[in-house]
Amino acid sequence: MTTEDDTTPARRTRTWRTLIAVAAVLILVAGGMIAGVVGTLLLAAPRGSCDAAAVADRVLPTIVTVQVRGDGGSGNGSGQIIDGDGHVLTNNHVIAPGSTPVALVVRLSDGEELPATLVGRDPKTDLAVLKVTSEESLPVIRTGDSGSLSVGQPVVALGAPLGLSSTVTAGIVSALGRTVPVPSNDATNAVLAGAIQTDASINPGNSGGALVDCDGRLVGVNTAIATVPSGGGQSSSGSVGIGFAVPVAQALPIARELIEHGRVDHPSAGVSVTPIPPSVAAAFGITDGLFVQSVASGGPADEAGIRAGDILTSVNGRPATSVDALTAVQVTSSAGDTVDVEYLRGGAKHTATVTLR
Repeated sequence: MTTEDDTTPARRTRTWRTLIAVAAVLILVAGGMIAGVVGTLLLAAPRGSCDAAAVADRVLPTIVTVQVRGDGGSGNGSGQIIDGDGHVLTNNHVIAPGSTPVALVVRLSDGEELPATLVGRDPKTDLAVLKVTSEESLPVIRTGDSGSLSVGQPVVALGAPLGLSSTVTAGIVSALGRTVPVPSNDATNAVLAGAIQTDASINPGNSGGALVDCDGRLVGVNTAIATVPSGGGQSSSGSVGIGFAVPVAQALPIARELIEHGRVDHPSAGVSVTPIPPSVAAAFGITDGLFVQSVASGGPADEAGIRAGDILTSVNGRPATSVDALTAVQVTSSAGDTVDVEYLRGGAKHTATVTLR
């Protein structure tokens, strides 16, 4: 694949950031039949760098290689043990590569292999949780604070690029608050909302692995990279130093929801939309917009007065440039949160407030 996969009742509402517009191809990270994303970070920290040896000694025992054996072949990704019950946090695209998995196996840092079961997965945010059972007590990764990260801060990535378990690389936080659409396995995009951008040199197999601070605390789940298209419309498989990780502040609430319920129920606006081609948008005097195909009867959009045939032009003050604009709001909000939209009907401009549920 040329690409590579939250809520709790008390989950905080998170601010939606502008969808990333880069002249590059976003790809995900896993290995083998799972085309891959994320993991290695290059050293370039203006404020110093982490003691990677100390971080590796502390964190590697909590990092695992996830092996997927399916009817279409095999592949691998990465993950981390997040609690004493043996739950492993990884990416959805690691365990859902397109063919039916026959077996899931987790390899510990000491080489021991344990059978794993799928607890739950959330294609919309590209996260999944597995569970393993061991006779020995399993080490658990410590949790950091992704909200306190700053641009230029040194970080370390750990995972299994190209199946090479226990690989450690270092780099910096390149940017914060990115909202990145990446292909999912359900014919729609997953959305990495508020993602951490790193200068990671990412290779297949790093997907789902840990991005940690200099104290070895988990701050993000490595998930995707951007690559520059080469001739013929194809993209290179190597990193250009633009990688993205799901912040731990978002990933762990999703993981807890998956552990408790096996799924995540994201709030909805109750509307189905599709992008308007530029030529059509120009006829309405706009550059971008989302055509409302249908509205769920009695749903949030219906109650807000939105009708099929309307054209959404902005969502929470941001241009409605793609379906991902609406998806990003839904995956980063809780039921009861409101969304301000602007739309056209019969050429006239209107505004509405949609209460998600």
